Amino acid sequence: MTEIIGRYALIMQPHPVLSAADINLSDIEFWRRPWSEREGAFATLRAENPIPFYDEPLLEGSSIEFPQGPGYYALTRHADVATASRHPEIFTSGQGAVSIQDMPTEMVEYFSGMISTDNPKHARLRRIVSNAFNPRNVKAIEDSIDRIAVEVLDRAAKNGTGDFVSDIAAPFPLQIICDMMGVPPSEYDTALQCSNVILSMGDPDIIPEGTDPVIAFLEAGATLTGIMEELGKFRANNPIDDITSALINAEIEDEKLTQQELASFFVLLVTAGNETTRTAIAHGLNALTQHPDQLAIWQGDYETHAKTAVDEIVRWASPVIWMRRTLSQDYVLSGKELKSGDKVLLFYNSANRDEDAFVDPYRFDVTRTPNDHYGFGAPGPHFCLGAHLARREITVMFRELFRRYPSLRATGEAVQLQSSFVNGIKKLPYGF
Repeated sequence: MTEIIGRYALIMQPHPVLSAADINLSDIEFWRRPWSEREGAFATLRAENPIPFYDEPLLEGSSIEFPQGPGYYALTRHADVATASRHPEIFTSGQGAVSIQDMPTEMVEYFSGMISTDNPKHARLRRIVSNAFNPRNVKAIEDSIDRIAVEVLDRAAKNGTGDFVSDIAAPFPLQIICDMMGVPPSEYDTALQCSNVILSMGDPDIIPEGTDPVIAFLEAGATLTGIMEELGKFRANNPIDDITSALINAEIEDEKLTQQELASFFVLLVTAGNETTRTAIAHGLNALTQHPDQLAIWQGDYETHAKTAVDEIVRWASPVIWMRRTLSQDYVLSGKELKSGDKVLLFYNSANRDEDAFVDPYRFDVTRTPNDHYGFGAPGPHFCLGAHLARREITVMFRELFRRYPSLRATGEAVQLQSSFVNGIKKLPYGF
């Protein structure tokens, strides 16, 4: 174990190998570089060119052609990401938040739901969805989290070793989401596979060679939509105590979710909601294995350090790398003149390592406070609706892991997802 820790200890430390002029955030080869080199590149940008401009990446390997757009600016500093997030009337989301390319309106609504809307539509959707998470439903979800964490860990422990992602980190939040929405267990594997495809960004380990990535993406979304449309129609007439029943029958100021909006929300939950927690938990185990001093601190007094440790894991992982915004008017940001119609990407991963915002940002510290991280997005109307749920899931998973299997550790190198959007871990070997 000592050898492994020594080999991984600097994995998140910045290792600058590229000049600012040689950094291309649109090149998939950049995102195949080790984390240390990516961290070094963003450190260079923050210091030398904090709002660089890039051509839009081309969608390769697909029979469906999307015209290359005008390019985008990358926001790499904590303060600039905050400014963009706090001014949604200027930095808008309605033209798409999760795609650099301009997609057809129906695709935007289909896959990203409320995160790709602006007010008043965004406020309406968020109000209806928030109302469904009443105290009774929240209590049921919390009980489900506790139960599922134990089930997943005990199932994994029977083998004594395996892949932490596929055995624990991936099924845990996905099962919670399906459980709270009332999706039958028979659909869990399908939902997980679809989530992997949608967030893969064409990673060849997930999208087989010769498969059209855009077609695979669309088919996965259609499958998830079909699951929820069928369930929503049934729950409209046969409600029970689940979130789907609450959402489909909720009526706020004479407004209800349409079937399409319900399906879009489910796609959002299964992808963004699942992936954020999954990625954070995987990075969490990796980080705690790499930093046994921090593991000892948290294990020594779990309850005292739970809140700060969970937020540090989310900062460290930065599960969602960026979100897009489009300017509605001319605006000067930190001296950079941006024009109406310009696209910007808010790089949360870079903001979470900003030397001006964090003391020793490359130190993993389970007691870090304050910790103004943007792992759930920056303050503003699009701050992650599921942040509380994600924090609860991470808290419970590590509580039960420490309680039931305190010797569980990563035993090999984490395999990175080849993606510019999700800072994912595909595989992470573990043992007891």
